[in-house]
Parts: sequence; C-alpha cells; structure tokens
Amino acid sequence: MEETPHDCPGTGSAQAGRGAACQGCPNQRLCASGAGEGPDPAIQEIKEKMKTVKHKILVLSGKGGVGKSTFSAHLAHALAEDENTQVALLDIDICGPSIPKIMGLEGEQVHQSGSGWSPVFLEDNLGVMSVGFLLSSPDDAVIWRGPKKNGMIKQFLRDVDWGEVDYLIVDTPPGTSDEHLSVVQYLAAAHIDGAVIITTPQEVSLQDVRKEINFCHKVKLPIIGVVENMSGFTCPKCKKESQIFPPTTGGAEAMCQDLKIPLLGKVPLDPHIGKSCDEGRSFLIDAPDSPATLAYRSIIQRIQEFCLQKKREPH
Repeated sequence: MEETPHDCPGTGSAQAGRGAACQGCPNQRLCASGAGEGPDPAIQEIKEKMKTVKHKILVLSGKGGVGKSTFSAHLAHALAEDENTQVALLDIDICGPSIPKIMGLEGEQVHQSGSGWSPVFLEDNLGVMSVGFLLSSPDDAVIWRGPKKNGMIKQFLRDVDWGEVDYLIVDTPPGTSDEHLSVVQYLAAAHIDGAVIITTPQEVSLQDVRKEINFCHKVKLPIIGVVENMSGFTCPKCKKESQIFPPTTGGAEAMCQDLKIPLLGKVPLDPHIGKSCDEGRSFLIDAPDSPATLAYRSIIQRIQEFCLQKKREPH
C-alpha cells in the first residue's frame, strides 16, 4: 500500500501478519495468507477520480469537541462565497456525523446516478457528503468495525460524483486511527495539499494535538498550520476579556513555536457560533463584524494562500 502504519512490517515481508504490530489489525489474516500483497486497486481508481479536484484539505484534531466540524463547515462556507469557486465538503466522521446538522441539511438523502452518488448541494457551488445522509434517523448509531468504516471512506472518495472541484475539505473524527490512515492512504497518490489542525488552548487538548502532529509527520502529510479555537471570551456587555480555557502551558502559540509549525490564528469564543451551527446557518453571514468572523476570514485566507503556493510547486 502507498501509506502504511509506522510500524507495519508490510505485506511483502516475512513478518506480515505475524509481527507484534499486527496484533489486533483487521488485515492480519489477509496479510499472513499473502493474499493482501500489492497495492489496493482503489488507490489508482481514487487517483483518477480526484484528477478533477484541485485542492484537498484535511481538518484534524486529536481531541473531540474542539470545534473541528464547525471550522470545516465555515471553511466551506467562506470558500463558496466566491460563486466561481466549486467547493466539496466530505464528512468522514462515521460515528459522529455532525456536518448535515451544521450545514442545515439534516434529513436530506443521497441520490444514485449513472456516474455514482450525487452529493447534497447546499448551493450550486457547495456540495456535501456524509454518512449522516445514509441514516434513516439522525439518532441512529453507526456501530461498525474498522474495515467497514474504511470501505465507506473508499466509497466516498471513489464513487461520489464531485465533478470539477476547486477545494475538497475532509472533516475527520478525533484521533489518529482507521479513518485517518484510510483517507491519507487513499488520497496519497492524488496529492493532499495539507492538514489544518484544530485545538483549544488548554494543555489537555494540546497533548492530543501533539500526537496528531506526530501522526502527520509519520504519514508524510504536510501541515498547513494550527488553529486555536475558543481562544478567550469578551463579554458583550462589559467588554472584559476572560480565559474560559486557560492556556496554562502557553496555548497553541507556544506549542507551534516549539514544534516549528505555523499558527494560522486564534478564534475567540462566541456563543453565536454554536447557535448558528444548531440552526444550520453560516456564522460568517450571521455575524459579519464579530471578532470571531474576522479571525476565521484571516485564517481561511492563509489556507488559500498555502494551497495556491502548493499548486505552483512541482510534485
């Protein structure tokens, strides 16, 4: 395979399926039998499919609840404000798909066409795909093992008819597990521009984000930069600023300096962000003058500049 876990012995090795790193891996028996040798044919199929997608951005976080899906949604909203820019938002959080709710698309269904699944379109230039569209109810639990999740991600990348797209934004679940390895492996040949990593200021979040950064280095995934969410709160009445999540170890800024990766910006806490998400609306439009909106727009501009720079570089 193009990308493998850091300590995987590899399908061509004598230790394949037998090494200590193989214990508990869903592919263990396949590798031990020798039937798993050679790259997954889906990688080439996805590479062909992705030729019509100019830029691919993964949104990652080590910890849940740090605002990753909210950021993914608003990145898509902001990019799609230019009607000449085609944007696709793919939610691969299989067990906790919140993108349909945040985008105001709950209850929508995916349609099958001759060229594959059609994404659900919020605007003519903003298509969305999520496992949430495949469930009979938003309350349904998806109780799947790793291989079935991987198969779903493969389908999303290979069988969805995205068309000509400028930006594909991939919202991932927290952690560094099956879904992350799958999407990096399947998109490796199609070139991922990079990852945006979301954190909050407190050390308990930064601890998990350092693992996420380590994951990116191990799978050779470029890091666009880090976004610090919930970075301070200004009272709308007295205008006093409070630290709801105190950055006891210096927050994302100190971590980024230490690890020599870019800090894209800090988004202050604003209760209206949660309200907009619950109502399936764009906070950027609901509160255009909010400090959080200004922070979002500055961060998104830096992401666009990174992607354009990446496009100019030879692969």
